[in-house]
Amino acid sequence: MARIIALANQKGGVGKTTTSMNLAASLATLEKRVLLIDADPQANASSGLGVDIAEVDASFYNCLIDHIDVRAAIYTTDIDGLDIIPSHIDLVGAEVEMLQQTQREKVVKNMLKDISDEYDYILIDCSPSLGLITVNALTAADSVIIPVQCEYFALEGLSKLLNTIRIIKSRLNPELEIEGFLLTMYDRRLRLANQVYDEVKRHFQELVFKTVIQRNVKLGEAPGHGKPVILYDADSTGARDYLALANEIIMKHNK
Repeated sequence: MARIIALANQKGGVGKTTTSMNLAASLATLEKRVLLIDADPQANASSGLGVDIAEVDASFYNCLIDHIDVRAAIYTTDIDGLDIIPSHIDLVGAEVEMLQQTQREKVVKNMLKDISDEYDYILIDCSPSLGLITVNALTAADSVIIPVQCEYFALEGLSKLLNTIRIIKSRLNPELEIEGFLLTMYDRRLRLANQVYDEVKRHFQELVFKTVIQRNVKLGEAPGHGKPVILYDADSTGARDYLALANEIIMKHNK
């Protein structure tokens, strides 16, 4: 049975998609069977893993709206053990179309029932919003990773996200838990980065991952080549950080 992890933060630019694709690639490198669902209309995780969106016949949108067999939307990647359900720009209008559906908050949960046994981990890259698709992802998930960038206003908006998680936990998914807060874009030379680190640790204590994702040029370059950083430069700081994060998650669940 797969552990389903949503990656969410309605604040943009926090490293959510970078984390989704690189954590998925790192888990697969560690010989786990991984499915990444790109639930963001920008489709950056899809292109970042080498998927040509123009060539995609079936996407996450078709699973949500047309209720096609989810397996028809699963594509392989260049990393053994890592599959992806790509996104599409049509996803922008999906939330309006879903309003007519019964049990509209549980579409993703029901979609994943048939394939959960085929993977060790299913990661869902949410869009930077708290709309119906993000609610779907959180309703389907066992846990949520919340990336927090080490910059000004890092904690801004987190109370809204935590409130949404509380509501979903009480009404739709009592099992939902916070997998952890992940500090991203960390530069130990900057006083501000260290202040943010201390503040997040003080607020959330043991919920903060031990692994911190440091600022790294290779992390920014890799998606332009359609590769996760572990394929682009396996010796880079970014590759090492995401492998450490994958190991931390595996150790936590012994899975």
